[in-house]
Amino acid sequence: MDLKHAVGQRIMAGFPGTTMDEDFVSLVREEKIGNVILFRRNIESRAQLTRLCRELKELIRSETGAEPLIAIDQEGGVVTRLSDDMINTPGAMALAAVGGDAPYRAGEITARELRDCGVNFNLAPVLDVNSNPANPVIGVRSFGDEPERASDLALAFMKGTLEGGILACGKHFPGHGDTAVDSHLGLPLVEKGREELENCELLPFRKAIAAGIPAIMTSHVLFPRLEPERLPATMSRRILTGLLREELGFGGVIISDCMEMDAIAKFYGTVEGAAASIAAGADIVCISHTAALARGTAERVRADLEHGRLARSEFDAALERIARAKERLAAPDGGSGTTKEDAEEVRRMLERSFSLVHGPVPELGERPFFTGCGPVRTSLVSSHVRETPAFPTYMAEALGGCALVTSDDPDAGEIAAAVQAARESSCIVLGTCNAHLKPGQLALMEALGALGKPMAVAALRNPYDLLHLPQGAAGIAAWEYTACALEALAAFLDKKCRFTGEIPLVYTEF
Repeated sequence: MDLKHAVGQRIMAGFPGTTMDEDFVSLVREEKIGNVILFRRNIESRAQLTRLCRELKELIRSETGAEPLIAIDQEGGVVTRLSDDMINTPGAMALAAVGGDAPYRAGEITARELRDCGVNFNLAPVLDVNSNPANPVIGVRSFGDEPERASDLALAFMKGTLEGGILACGKHFPGHGDTAVDSHLGLPLVEKGREELENCELLPFRKAIAAGIPAIMTSHVLFPRLEPERLPATMSRRILTGLLREELGFGGVIISDCMEMDAIAKFYGTVEGAAASIAAGADIVCISHTAALARGTAERVRADLEHGRLARSEFDAALERIARAKERLAAPDGGSGTTKEDAEEVRRMLERSFSLVHGPVPELGERPFFTGCGPVRTSLVSSHVRETPAFPTYMAEALGGCALVTSDDPDAGEIAAAVQAARESSCIVLGTCNAHLKPGQLALMEALGALGKPMAVAALRNPYDLLHLPQGAAGIAAWEYTACALEALAAFLDKKCRFTGEIPLVYTEF
């Protein structure tokens, strides 16, 4: 393999639209880029995704002579890339609420859905333990805040993914669960020492490695007690080679999180950071958006090899790991896709995930009042929200009553208007979205609770909002602010509040 082809295998790139643009095609033809990552921006329908994957494989195979990794972040829930005519499962914390074999089934169904369209690498499951409720980027993407249980549930999702016929990837090593900064926007720091990390963050990764996970993604997080230089894990040789490879014995593919995130681009530079990540021990660096930066990275890595700044023996070992991963994808395209029964099973998972934290849920009555913020993209990794209706409007249209949509951090004027609108209501139903991180949402909840009316609060992302429930209010953890969740929540409220009968609920002690 010549140098260009070899370096191209070490890079994963993306492009902006639903078809390959000229910049991406030139990148593959000239730099021999061997892997691609897809986002929601690249997918408009099942048929279009299938066609796109076929065209990607044809181009990359012809230019590189190797099978491409076609990757996607299809975690489910708030990180969902697939179109509405495909099966999108609930997210990790919702699956944890369902329990049983739901995490395995979600991984297996997702894998078959992706494989049927030509995607062969799911960048999931999240192995982070969400030990910090103030975490703005992980939250419900984690399987929980208890390391052992979160590990077991994540590994069930991984097993389902592998048995569904595609690669899985655990993330974000050595752990992104105890951060208060979104690495898409800044550079998080975790002050924990090795013993604390072993008891929490590292446990899921140890178990995943023992279970044979084929890939692990790095985190753009500073761990100063592991790496004394001001280098995030993605760029730290002590962490990637010393800890992950040598101490933990991981023999699979190490892939970086996107090197265009601000944690890298703003503080180190994408090209410089990507070259440093490869030198630290990453097998593949991900440059998700900009062809020029992927091209610059390829040129820089070639220069590092030619001038001896990278050891050729380590470089070749990484190529062997990538080749072994691709050999696992040797089965023909297509295979057993998903069915209507799979879609129905996923719908039931979502309904069963709703957790009644405090109850009972009150009767809606004749004049229910629905309020709360519209859909909010709480992190850049979250799916775009433009296709999701506002909770208050959707519920009022589905169930009757009045609606008032607020901002995601309402001021005193908005709160006063909501209180006035609620005075004549029979019941108040408030939808929150990470209210525990938004003082205005908490103030709105308190002000509405002070009216003394029957009240329910639906937490549409992190369940920690429900720690702040007004006295007597019911709390429902709904886990995600998506169109599917709103539909299921409306059906739940309608059945629970207007009819008698058994409603599938998980009762969570909080």
